[in-house]
Amino acid sequence: MTQIALPLTTAASAETILTGSSLEPVFAALNGVANWPFRAAVLAGPSRSGKSLIARWFAQSGVGDALDDADSLPEDALFHRWNRAQAEGRPLLIVSSRAPGTWQVALPDLASRLGAALMIEIGAPDDDLLRALVESHAARRGLALGEGVLAYVMPRLERSHAAAEALVETIDRLSLERKAAVTISLARDALAERVHGVSDAERQPRLL
Repeated sequence: MTQIALPLTTAASAETILTGSSLEPVFAALNGVANWPFRAAVLAGPSRSGKSLIARWFAQSGVGDALDDADSLPEDALFHRWNRAQAEGRPLLIVSSRAPGTWQVALPDLASRLGAALMIEIGAPDDDLLRALVESHAARRGLALGEGVLAYVMPRLERSHAAAEALVETIDRLSLERKAAVTISLARDALAERVHGVSDAERQPRLL
């Protein structure tokens, strides 16, 4: 598993982007700006997939500029930003949670320009990346996930970036509520809560 360090304020506070085989096409495209139509590309991906971190990495690399949350901007502002990038001859990475075809863009000129840009999509994480995401989120929370817990969780976890983060959050909360270490039993309950919405209170035995 590879980590790409983001050149932020200090080495101690630098954030990293976890990469895996599922992200190789994304970074290959980002490193090939010379092949972008009109020097523009749209990076789209699901929630919590690292789009903003990748955009910051791209911008701080000095290769070009990045425009995050582009699908939430007013269309005229986005159109102006596109034209400025063309006038300056500087590559522009447009970041969105949705592919341009689903934006329902009203401005015909903007729609045609977005449609002409290179489309880069972040897909579901591969097995190694999914495990690395779980371990990274756990480390940030100071959680110790043993090999047995990881071996139990990984085949049962939804293959998405958001699911990895949400599961670790649930494990952490249950561990704090129960004042207990993370065991396979606790991880099983966390998975059940994520999948079925079963709360910890509902899971406790009732005294009749």
